[in-house]
Amino acid sequence: MVTKDQIMEKLTQVLDPELGINIVDMGLIYEIEIKKKKSNEKLQKVFIKMTFTTPACPLINEILREVQEKLDEFEELDIEVNVVFEPLWSPERMSEKAKIKLGII
Repeated sequence: MVTKDQIMEKLTQVLDPELGINIVDMGLIYEIEIKKKKSNEKLQKVFIKMTFTTPACPLINEILREVQEKLDEFEELDIEVNVVFEPLWSPERMSEKAKIKLGII
């Protein structure tokens, strides 16, 4: 069974192309829900809720494509990624490492 930590680790390989910071440290991943695999299911279901720094982000499709490519490496999973803008992203969601890199702290 895949864990949230394994999924988060894979998502740290996806960088915001403008900032060079991964989407996990940027605070773009809101939720990961892993459903228990039922006996009649071939793949385990995973639901990911993520956002972007702004709904007008010009790189949404590029980042989502890279997210899908990384998650496709989990062949045993059926992963659904939902993009949401509620709540809106804010810099407070960033990790300390990301804030330091951007000179926020």
